[in-house]
Amino acid sequence: MSDSARVAAPARTRLRGLGLGVLAPAALLLLVLVSLGIGRYPVPLADVVSILAAKLLGTKLFGTSAALDPTMQTVVLQVRLPRVLGALVVGAGLAAAGATYQGLFRNPLVSPDILGVSAGASLGAVLGIVLSLPVAAIQGLAFAGGLAAVGTVYAIGFAVRRHDPVLTLVLAGVAVGALLGAAISLLKVLADPYNQLPAITFWLLGSLASATPGDLGAILPAMGLGLAPLVLLRWRMNLMSLGDEEARALGVETRRIRPVLVAGATLVTAAAVSVTGVIGWVGLIVPHVARLLVGPDFRRLLPASLLLGAAYLTAVDLLARTVASIEVPLGILTALVGAPFFLWLLATSRRGWA
Repeated sequence: MSDSARVAAPARTRLRGLGLGVLAPAALLLLVLVSLGIGRYPVPLADVVSILAAKLLGTKLFGTSAALDPTMQTVVLQVRLPRVLGALVVGAGLAAAGATYQGLFRNPLVSPDILGVSAGASLGAVLGIVLSLPVAAIQGLAFAGGLAAVGTVYAIGFAVRRHDPVLTLVLAGVAVGALLGAAISLLKVLADPYNQLPAITFWLLGSLASATPGDLGAILPAMGLGLAPLVLLRWRMNLMSLGDEEARALGVETRRIRPVLVAGATLVTAAAVSVTGVIGWVGLIVPHVARLLVGPDFRRLLPASLLLGAAYLTAVDLLARTVASIEVPLGILTALVGAPFFLWLLATSRRGWA
């Protein structure tokens, strides 16, 4: 690559980042409005805007009567709005966690469940279903299970200090995840095949069908608490992605910063999985796309991942409830869309991942 090309590449990246910052929020808003209108009971876009305006501002728009139609209000505000908001929050959180893990572990194949958070959350939820606990308790067990799994992995990594810390964490995550997967399989064998087993299978495939405003209110504090260190330490994240020795040479205390970033990304992932079940590929694919658009600088990569993750899961959820006569679990669609797209990225990308 010539010197002029090297100079022009960062400028193009900054220009794409600026365009993404302007166009992405507008496109995301349009996607949200379309998602609120499309479904078994279609609602015109003008009526969707009118209902939202009447709810939020007390204003009637476009001269429609939708704001006074109780059926349309119920469909838009009580049926579709919670799951659309859930898709926005969960998609943004999983993408941000994926971008953080990929930078921390300097590996393009890393996803938010690399340290066993999804397996731990799944075990907690499956245990709650087998014990016939209420939904809130199942979600609480899933959240606690995800945090406990990562805590166990980190304890193993802390105990085994004679190896590379990043490699130790990854290998411990693989081992703990396999162990938790075996426990999940055992509980599925012991579960009632007529009532509990279908509920377990559906939960493990991921869905926003049962998302409620109460669920969103329960996970938002954890999401905010988990995202806070990712935002506040975003410039240190750039140095962490260089490796431990280089980061320490530049003044970053990696032994203190890494647990904080891991804890933040884990908290976000556990909160998301506790409500939606396991939704794969979002935290793996979206950071790659964001990195291609805005570059590896975490100060731009994090907001780009948040926006793209929210849009991606919202679009996938729209497909899940409209592409077939029955609702398709999100985990199936994210894999069907994500795997071929990842292979395309792998075949066409000529740059390094970072």
